[in-house]
Amino acid sequence: MFSKILVANRGEIAVRVMRTAKEMGIRTVAVYSDADRESLHVFTADEAVFLGESDPAASYLNIDKIIGAALQTGAEAVHPGYGFLAENPVFADRVTSEGLVFIGPSAKVMAALGNKTTARRTMAQSGVPIIPGMVDTEVDLVRLNQVAEAMGYPVLLKAAAGGGGKGMRIVDSPAALAEAAQAAAGEALTAFGDSSIYLEKYLDRPRHVEFQILGDSYGNLVHLFERECSIQRRHQKIIEETPSTALDSELRDRMGAAAIAVARAAGYVNAGTVEFLLDRNGKFYFLEVNTRLQVEHPVTEMITGLDLVRRQVEIAGGLPLPFSQGDLSRRGHSIECRIYAEDPEADFMPAPGRILFARSPEGPGVRFDHGIYTGFDVPVHYDPILGKLVVWAEDRSGAIARMIRALQECVILGVKTQIEFLLDVLSSDAFKAGETHTCFIDDHFAQWQPHSTGDESAVLGYVAWEMTGQRNVPSPGDVSAMADWTSPWHTLGAWDLAR
Repeated sequence: MFSKILVANRGEIAVRVMRTAKEMGIRTVAVYSDADRESLHVFTADEAVFLGESDPAASYLNIDKIIGAALQTGAEAVHPGYGFLAENPVFADRVTSEGLVFIGPSAKVMAALGNKTTARRTMAQSGVPIIPGMVDTEVDLVRLNQVAEAMGYPVLLKAAAGGGGKGMRIVDSPAALAEAAQAAAGEALTAFGDSSIYLEKYLDRPRHVEFQILGDSYGNLVHLFERECSIQRRHQKIIEETPSTALDSELRDRMGAAAIAVARAAGYVNAGTVEFLLDRNGKFYFLEVNTRLQVEHPVTEMITGLDLVRRQVEIAGGLPLPFSQGDLSRRGHSIECRIYAEDPEADFMPAPGRILFARSPEGPGVRFDHGIYTGFDVPVHYDPILGKLVVWAEDRSGAIARMIRALQECVILGVKTQIEFLLDVLSSDAFKAGETHTCFIDDHFAQWQPHSTGDESAVLGYVAWEMTGQRNVPSPGDVSAMADWTSPWHTLGAWDLAR
């Protein structure tokens, strides 16, 4: 097994990987940009290497610098996390060509499946049902318009090189195509270093259901059941759960078998996710394969009891899977809410800034994977995710109630978050009934407004804190300073701006 790995990412996912590595007795190396000098993942790692400027192209997307950091520190393997270079086959190939181990699928498999159009072409040839659309990327507007006209509007522009809703645009008419294509290509280039886009037919109000897969180097493949990811804003998931309310045992078995077939056809090794769209008639279509660890992987861990990061590292280290499909079972229900620094009143636009106070929810069945602390500056340069709040309970109603309680206890002051919005979604009759689909927010919360007026004690506490002139918030690594430092936030007692 490895003695040291480099985590080629930042924020909460880097912290998540490092914690499992520590439990495995593996030392970790962080990389960081100028904006992340005081990021939690830097303090969590055993070593940290400065990459350069805050611009992703100069730091987290710079392959040469990351490879150099791994070689400089003597790391034996690289974990890519998610986003940035996680699905970049050029990066995976460079890692292995330098004598390091890439903790993920091979560059060849990644190129075949990580690129959405290549994956669609492979699935079509293998008889897996796919959404009508292009199987090649296209930049010519005339050709894009021809395909869109043939399929009929609305259509969906998508980035070929990545996921997570980046580079995705719904187009309702020919007049909107040129601007949408330019915006989608630009966003894809920034997020993935590749501006390639393609068109799919836009399906009306489907469910987004995905299956977690694991494969080792000995031909063993399993799926770890489904995750329902239909609650989305700007084509990016914000609430995920398992099991899905739309699947019965028969449909679950068919979709799981399809996911395994996709992985086996590609020779998949390590962790990945096969995503489907499920229509109202129970017909499912292959959407894409995410050749990495998903943001929402904790809900699968909660119902199966498995540590997916540990399995990734073990598989990359040459160990076989210690179980087969028949050995796997699930228990209870799990829900994840992504917590972002963003403004739900302004179309969920990012809201960076300094976190004046942070308090994590606690209690039975509650897990908060995050990369923040009191005094942390949320940078403007990257995805504004702060953390992932995850709960487990014996059934769905219990999980909803537990998540509502956990959200009420989650306090993040100084930046806007969508915690109050999430509370309203979880409390809605439609969500409680399991009537979820990808247009859920547009249908039920398009005109959402906050209903709280704030807490006077919080305002007074902030004013008092300002008047004391305390600006030097100690870093999380400065334990002695943290012990002596205080502010009104420590003595206000139990309160919550979202209430």
